[in-house]
Amino acid sequence: MVKDPVCGMTVDEAKAPAKSEYNGKTYYFCSNHCKVEFDGDPAKYVKEDTGHMSHGSHCC
Repeated sequence: MVKDPVCGMTVDEAKAPAKSEYNGKTYYFCSNHCKVEFDGDPAKYVKEDTGHMSHGSHCC
């Protein structure tokens, strides 16, 4: 299980409805909507892991 970098939901890699590659790493998403958001500005969502997400993020 991994965390969707856009909304923070837990996603099963084997069942994830969408995924993207960025800087050699695969990211998994709970929905195509989150994938589109990520693909529009990956750097916004990929940071050195600080252990917390920005406020106001939610899924779908």
